[in-house]
Amino acid sequence: MPQPLTIGILGAGRVGTAVGRQAVRAGHTVKIATSRPAEEIKLLTEVIVPGATAVNRDELRGSDIIVLAVPLHKYRSIDASVLQGHVVIDTMNYWAPVDGIMEEFETGRSTSEVIADFLGDVRLVKTLNHIGYGDLEVDSYPAGDTKRRALAVASDDEAAKQLVAEFVDSLGYDAVDAGPLSAGRTYENGTEIFNGRHTAEQMRALLDQCQQVLTGASA
Repeated sequence: MPQPLTIGILGAGRVGTAVGRQAVRAGHTVKIATSRPAEEIKLLTEVIVPGATAVNRDELRGSDIIVLAVPLHKYRSIDASVLQGHVVIDTMNYWAPVDGIMEEFETGRSTSEVIADFLGDVRLVKTLNHIGYGDLEVDSYPAGDTKRRALAVASDDEAAKQLVAEFVDSLGYDAVDAGPLSAGRTYENGTEIFNGRHTAEQMRALLDQCQQVLTGASA
């Protein structure tokens, strides 16, 4: 098993709590924070994510990885100061019917590139956005199992991407390197990768196809 990590989770909704439960099962130390004081989410955390600890937002500092699990349309409300210098996973997805039209996400850039600009000095990694929170806990398998599902991982920081890939592996999924943060477009809402379930081999083939299409479109 990979070295146990301290995983901070910002957000206690369905995605954040599902990631938290799976991370606890994998042997990691899990801290959960929201915009509210820790005392107000302590009971919820104990019941919904047994083994995790409710903390104040500032106490996420020092985590090996911090997972952003808030609705994307609320991203400007994130206190980015606690994230500075950290490896951060962006699990957020843009869906105009829910989020409303947000012009910054209508430019053709990866949503995570926009988020990275807003957050500042963070080592942002895009993953866990293309698996349902319900699937995350029931679709995991040990390494080498033929039923194992793959998840794409993209970042401009190679060391951060490797750390997150190891975390994804510990959750029971094959982490496939998708390339730089801009490649996150290939598995956002509405894409074949986002809508399906794929093995590592299938994921690599799809990523290659998508990159060829994107390269051709920009040529």
